[in-house]
Amino acid sequence: MKKFNKKSVKKEDVVRLHEKYKFDYLEASILARRGITSGQDVMYYMESDTRFLHQPFLFSAMEDAVERINQAIEEKEKILIFGDKDVDGITSTAILYGYLKNRGADVQFRLPVGEDAYGLSMEAVDDFEAYCNGFSALIITVDCGISNNAEIDHANDLGIDVIVTDHHNPPEILPAAAVIVDPKTKDSGYPFTDISGAAVAFKLVSALRFSRTELYGQDFCLMHVKPEKDSYTVDCLKIRNLVKKARHTFSAIPGSTSVYNTKLPDFLSGQQIFVWNEKETKTHLRELFGTGVEFQMLDMQPEIAKQLPFVLGKSLEELRTISKIARYSDSPLTELDSFYNLFVTFAEKSAEKIFPKHKIDSENDLQLVAVAALADIMPLKNENRIFVKTGLAAMNAGKIRKGLAELIARSDLAGKKITSTDLSWKIIPSLNAAGRMGQSTVSLELLISESPQERNQKAAQIQEMNEQRKMFVADGESYTARQAEESLARFQNKLCIVQDARINRGITGILASKLMQKYNVPAIAITFSEDKTVAIGSMRSCRNLIATDFLDSFGTDFFLNHGGHNAAAGFSFNAGKLDAFIQKIQSMLPEITLDEENDSLDIDAELPADYITPELLTLIDKFEPFGEENPELRFISKNLAVSDAVILGKTERQHLKIMFDCGKYKFPALFWGEAARLNNDFSVKDRLDVIFNVTRNYYNGTITPQMILLDAQKSSVSE
Repeated sequence: MKKFNKKSVKKEDVVRLHEKYKFDYLEASILARRGITSGQDVMYYMESDTRFLHQPFLFSAMEDAVERINQAIEEKEKILIFGDKDVDGITSTAILYGYLKNRGADVQFRLPVGEDAYGLSMEAVDDFEAYCNGFSALIITVDCGISNNAEIDHANDLGIDVIVTDHHNPPEILPAAAVIVDPKTKDSGYPFTDISGAAVAFKLVSALRFSRTELYGQDFCLMHVKPEKDSYTVDCLKIRNLVKKARHTFSAIPGSTSVYNTKLPDFLSGQQIFVWNEKETKTHLRELFGTGVEFQMLDMQPEIAKQLPFVLGKSLEELRTISKIARYSDSPLTELDSFYNLFVTFAEKSAEKIFPKHKIDSENDLQLVAVAALADIMPLKNENRIFVKTGLAAMNAGKIRKGLAELIARSDLAGKKITSTDLSWKIIPSLNAAGRMGQSTVSLELLISESPQERNQKAAQIQEMNEQRKMFVADGESYTARQAEESLARFQNKLCIVQDARINRGITGILASKLMQKYNVPAIAITFSEDKTVAIGSMRSCRNLIATDFLDSFGTDFFLNHGGHNAAAGFSFNAGKLDAFIQKIQSMLPEITLDEENDSLDIDAELPADYITPELLTLIDKFEPFGEENPELRFISKNLAVSDAVILGKTERQHLKIMFDCGKYKFPALFWGEAARLNNDFSVKDRLDVIFNVTRNYYNGTITPQMILLDAQKSSVSE
């Protein structure tokens, strides 16, 4: 049997997860084994409400971006959205374009097509400048732009402002854009760096929607005065656009000091003061500072109760004890923290009432953010879990966004519970195919078209392109198979590098990914432009070699274009530099260190036979969505009795279906490609130790659980 690793867990972590969050002990042990023990991490596993998403104005540059875009809309400036040709770039463009179009903006989009390189191009800037014909103009990049210093300088020279929204690793010198919104920049202010380009676009659109409410751009101060044993604690929090800006807390004994000897007057200067109970707060302040001081304040409890009726008549202390957010906090929340959380919820619900269409549009956009998170292999932690959970929930509730609905209808998913795995294997490759075939706008038009006829036409085109893409991938593997093997020795089993002009440029990323998975080393696949003058490549990395750092080591002048993420990057250079590229890598080999290979399977839990019931599907659902940094649950069970086994397959008959007798239930299992092991390694009536996942099987309208075996061996102990 394959090597496996069942990590030990601290008993106190399991007990705490069970007692505090009411997980059963199996769930708690799996969470602890996966390192999900902090309150915030647990929250993102438990919750799916968008209230738990980070506020868009946490981006330090977000208000500047909103102001500039609103100005462009109001003054009828021409706006160009420039995106990328992959799923993240296409969905980013669709989200922002849909919003601006609905606002009546003079907006158009452009994506790389054909032989176009990644990122904002000089040609795109010049074409847009010619189209604007002297009128004021704005370019907004989505899922690109952070490395386009020269192109943005050129736009600036032409009098065109540029707003960069991106999520890629920034270069050492940032472009001179009017505004940059990228969670990976040093001073972004955003608390989570690993979101997709579409998520950044969604945050921008969310901020633009909020900018239409009365609370936008206003400075408020929440105040709470709490009586202690022989003193009062005054707690004040400045907020702007629902983001905490500054806090001032102090305690004082009544009559011991003048208010003017504290920092309170300066802190409150120019602020609208909101309190929970005006009468009580004023009484406490008089007792603390005397009757000569009067504060102007607004009692928010009646206002908030209009949106959240359960708060009426309750103190902040009572509300703190029932707060969901407080439940997940690893340190105690104060009454003022509860006030802030209630205020944010009130503001969001008030906005939904005033602009009901915003909520519908936001739900539609979140489906695209979910797709982008999976397509760009974002880690499924923090708010990415809510993005994907919310998107999947809408799809499974029958509210599938137009465009996605046409693809899903063609993908054998009708009537099934759509999972993250379904999107990753059946929808995302199709959406990506258009960009890989140089026709990225086809996928974008599918997502933004209002015409059912056009959407169906685009979906059919995309399906055809996806079949073509599969052929190109197979060809690329064929062209480079021998070269890949030879390159491993050439690069000391640290890298796999292949290059061939016959490789379709749209599949270099797929090819590099396949080589990386096959050999478990970072891989590079290179092809060439039609005229053979430019080498174009993709890198997929693993074992802690940072792809962008690797490319940066070539210096600033080697590449025509390069950039990306830690595990995936792209580049281009003059074809005449190919030998220099290879030589440089060979010279770097002594400094390249890869983490140790780990071919063992991590096990989430060992299940006795009586735990193997249909209820496992409920457990699986709690840990969905699965993907990067949240793999499918993997179990081990020992000494399971084989009650039946049959070989499957229409022609080659390579697969095996086994029925295990688990006591109360007979549980089916599929063992892909292992038919030859029946009656050789084991037989019916034998007992097996197995490593497996659990999935749903759909057949004739019936849903049943089934195991997918990852390995099996005859048990050494029999009953």
